[in-house]
Amino acid sequence: MVPGKSEYTRETGETRVSVSLNLYGSGEVRIDTGLGCLDHMLNLFAFWGGFDLDMTATGDLHVDAHHTVEDCGLCLGRALCESTGDKQGLARIGWAKVPMDEALGEVVLDLSGRPYLVYRETVLPAVIFGMEKDIWREFFKSLADQAGMNLHIDLAYGENGHHLIEAACKGLGLALGRAVQNRGDTIPSTKGAL
Repeated sequence: MVPGKSEYTRETGETRVSVSLNLYGSGEVRIDTGLGCLDHMLNLFAFWGGFDLDMTATGDLHVDAHHTVEDCGLCLGRALCESTGDKQGLARIGWAKVPMDEALGEVVLDLSGRPYLVYRETVLPAVIFGMEKDIWREFFKSLADQAGMNLHIDLAYGENGHHLIEAACKGLGLALGRAVQNRGDTIPSTKGAL
């Protein structure tokens, strides 16, 4: 059975991140990463997924945001992996297409145990929230790697970087919420194992 809950803490010379995740919560969210933009996007992810998420991070923001954003992705991915257990009874696959004003993002994912990221975007501005745009790809890559998730994100079109990343994070929450829905008591694979 899927436990649904997990806690994970990671501390390095660059960051300290703690995550508590409940996939079947009531939408209680408390996030403090030191980066308002990341807090906002994680809040959207949890809200649209229907998850309880408590996450704190301290990092070497005097250098830049890279380590903090990447390590938040790593820790959230690890918590997600632990909270889905052997994936017995899960729908396993989820998808969402989300408009945000002029922007459109699509997220499709499979909790297959095989990490892979396809991140298609040609429309993000070079700098978003004062950070290089590639930091978001690194966040999603770290998340997919540690969650053992096949994750496809397609930022189809848009002009505003905030809207594009917001569409991706809402879509991630919606898709994951669908993937963790209960579909019985079997392992969701014709192989009988993931």
